[in-house]
Amino acid sequence: MVSGLRVVGLELGPLQTNCYFVVDEPSGKAIVVDPADDGEGIWQRVWDEGWVLEKILLTHGHYDHIGGVAALKDLSNAEVWIHEKDAAMLENSETNFSSFIGTPYACRSDGFLEENQSIGVGSSEMRVLHIPGHTPGSTGFLGDGFVIVGDTLFQGSVGRTDFPGSSGTLLLDSIRNKLLILDDGVRVYPGHGPSTTVGRERRDNPFLVGTQPYI
Repeated sequence: MVSGLRVVGLELGPLQTNCYFVVDEPSGKAIVVDPADDGEGIWQRVWDEGWVLEKILLTHGHYDHIGGVAALKDLSNAEVWIHEKDAAMLENSETNFSSFIGTPYACRSDGFLEENQSIGVGSSEMRVLHIPGHTPGSTGFLGDGFVIVGDTLFQGSVGRTDFPGSSGTLLLDSIRNKLLILDDGVRVYPGHGPSTTVGRERRDNPFLVGTQPYI
C-alpha cells in the first residue's frame, strides 16, 4: 500500500477522545477521523495548516467520537462516512448515548464504509477494516505502517463490550483476525490514550497474551 500519509492526533472532549488528521503530505489533502468535539476548532486547524479536507470518517457512532461532526461538516462541506451497522446510532441520541449526558446530539452520514474499501487521501490511500465488537459497525483504517482503530484496541487494554450491540467474542475475533495479522511495527492509533504497536500489544496486552491470529 503506497502511502505518504502523516497522522496527527488531537485530544478532544470530556473523555479526551483522539481525533486524527490523516494528511497526504505531497498534496496537502486530508481526512479527519472521529471529530469528537469542537468542530469549529478542528476546522480552524485545517485552515491554519492549509490542508484540504476531503472526508470525515467515523470509527463508530458513540457520542464521544461524533460531537464535532455537524459543525465540521457545515464549515467544510466534507462528506461524513460510517459503517452502515452504526449509521442508525449516529442518527439517534439515545443509542449514541448523548441524551444520557444531557446534550442530545444526532447527525446523518453521506455514505457507508465497507470492508476492504479503499479511501483515497490525495495520492495515497487507506483500507477500511470492519472490526466489530465494541459496536456492530466499528471500523478501522489501515495505512502504510499505521492503523486507526477507534475503541477496539488500546495500549494495554481492549474496548468495552458491556454496551447494547457489543460483543466480547466479536471484539477478540476482530483483533485476532484483522489487527494481530499485521506486522509488529505497525503503529496503532486508538480512540483514547497513547499510540502503541501491534507487536507491543501482542506481547504485553493482558487481554491478548497468548492470542494468535487464525491461520
